[in-house]
Amino acid sequence: MPYNETLLQRIREILMDKQAVFSEKKMFSGVCIMVDDKMCCGTHIDKKTGEDVLLCRLSEQDYEAALEDVSCTPMNFTGKPMKGYIYVLEIGLKNQKNLANWIQKCLDYNPLAKKSKK
Repeated sequence: MPYNETLLQRIREILMDKQAVFSEKKMFSGVCIMVDDKMCCGTHIDKKTGEDVLLCRLSEQDYEAALEDVSCTPMNFTGKPMKGYIYVLEIGLKNQKNLANWIQKCLDYNPLAKKSKK
């Protein structure tokens, strides 16, 4: 399994508590949460470390701040960091409050994010 079902369930619970309308799509060797047909967040297991990570799509300001956070790394799925996307490492996901804060940042940016081309 390329993702942690427990982390995915925690994400679902937060989104349901926030009454967010979302769908799930298997992508990036994990599950991406789609809001308004746009990638919002997701879960993945880092192939190099085996660590569970949260994928976040963030505003430019939140992205820059996240790069200063020791619990975050740039999303480097293809060998080149993708601007606006980060991974939050397990250390930043220890409790539901921290996870909810990251998901809220993703939800806040979602209305401004562009849909990918089909």
